Amino acid sequence: MIINRFLRDKRGDLVEAAMTMPLMLLVTLGLVNLALAGIAGLHANNAANYGARRGSVAQQSPAAQAANAAWEKLAAVKIGEYGVSTSAPGGRGGTVQVVVSYRVPNYFANLAAFFGGGTSPYIDGQSVSTFRQEGW
Repeated sequence: MIINRFLRDKRGDLVEAAMTMPLMLLVTLGLVNLALAGIAGLHANNAANYGARRGSVAQQSPAAQAANAAWEKLAAVKIGEYGVSTSAPGGRGGTVQVVVSYRVPNYFANLAAFFGGGTSPYIDGQSVSTFRQEGW
């Protein structure tokens, strides 16, 4: 009987919603922030692997072919800003290294500044892939 009366009481719903809604919005914003950074990192990793693999089997100018292949993979990506750098000292058995850096917006930067903390307005990261250059 007391339990039924407690379950039917609707007087505190608006107050409870007003207290929990800001917290839920912060959690949601945090998840969106992490998802953007994770997706950008995944795209950077895929592009670095693809570029290094294509550069490792190239007969002429492996660094240029690796960079072009990485940019080809990143062409369709709409999340974040990317940069590609390559290194291929040359010769059979050498290494082809592709570094893809990424930057996505940090939505918590302004909120942290409001509470006295300072963070970067961007989340930066990079992905590195190294393949051994093949030769015929």
